[in-house]
Amino acid sequence: MIISRKGFLKMLGFGILALHTPRGWAAAAEKIEKSGAGKLRIKDVEIYAFDIPLKEPFRASLGVFTAAHDVLVRVITDSGLVGLGEASPFPTITGDTQETSLVMARSIREMIKGKNPLAVDALLAEIGHVVHSNPSIVAAFDMALMDILGKAAGLPLFRLLGGDKVTFETDVTVGIDTPEKMAASTGGYVARGYKNIKIKVGLDPDIDAERVQAVREAIGKDVSLRIDANQGWTVPQAIYALRKMERFNVQFAEQPLVAWDFAGMKVVRNESSIPVCADESLFFPQDAIKLIKADACDYFNIKLMKAGGMTNSVRIAQIAAAANIFCMVGCMLETRLGLTAGAHVVASQRNIIFADLDACMDHTVDPIVGGMKVSKAGEITLPEFPGLGVDVDPAFLKKLKRV
Repeated sequence: MIISRKGFLKMLGFGILALHTPRGWAAAAEKIEKSGAGKLRIKDVEIYAFDIPLKEPFRASLGVFTAAHDVLVRVITDSGLVGLGEASPFPTITGDTQETSLVMARSIREMIKGKNPLAVDALLAEIGHVVHSNPSIVAAFDMALMDILGKAAGLPLFRLLGGDKVTFETDVTVGIDTPEKMAASTGGYVARGYKNIKIKVGLDPDIDAERVQAVREAIGKDVSLRIDANQGWTVPQAIYALRKMERFNVQFAEQPLVAWDFAGMKVVRNESSIPVCADESLFFPQDAIKLIKADACDYFNIKLMKAGGMTNSVRIAQIAAAANIFCMVGCMLETRLGLTAGAHVVASQRNIIFADLDACMDHTVDPIVGGMKVSKAGEITLPEFPGLGVDVDPAFLKKLKRV
């Protein structure tokens, strides 16, 4: 049965939207019950701050970024199971910082100590009141709890969530620069085998169009090209820019307008043949419903650091699926720990058909053992180990100061 967006919203109004149960959960529940893992308790939470410089400054319409300023959490159970999570706050988007994340991490630690780590939904409900101001650190704890759940079940998280997409492609993102330099960078990635390119725009519409033209000429007609304005244009600028770019076969345009302008997004969507993807307009499941009601976009860009973790990210994807909207999972500046969590979400949901999980390529250090593997051509392969399937390099962890 095909449900229109109007019909879907009516169903939501009556509160009868039912989300399907992932295939892996029944077997996992049986395994957990037999193992006694349901009696697990959180013994302690270790919190660490760490910084990783980028190989070179990265420029977007929101500013220039030179390093990742992240937080690592290790949720330790009384059985010895450990769950890992990462916060990658991005102040110009999420509003939180490494410092605010550390403050909230201490508070959350006290909230969850002594409780059952497998009761993910109940724990998230308890700490959920901080998610609006500190989504990144909530995402880290959600990630760690899900990691424990997968380990207790003996299943990789993407399989526990019902998915079977072991491999998929990510794009690679090139920051704002001169048209010539952006063309050279993207051409180099295509030469390595990348089939999906994303470039940052969102400044002067005429020069942005020159950037798109130069990149399209450099990568050829068969490589998909996406653009991301990061809220950089006004409604007239966006319409003007996208009309100039239509002939360059742009797959979609991310967040052309300020995050709150849903009505403007609808206007841009109606005036351009290039599909519109919501990014900064979409944080939580309730935002997904608002965007659907407003007819504001064609695609969703889900990011764990905006959504407050894997759990909300899956909820957003399922809401989108019910409204016949395809999704992408993107990233901030996470290491392969946070990116692997995002990859599990991609692999778990059929309507997530795009991935932008390339942040680790810009890092000067890779502190993660295991986790997702990325080929030189941008193909991601997920690990078949329980939970996230990642760990932190002991040598790297040893250098960090525990908060």
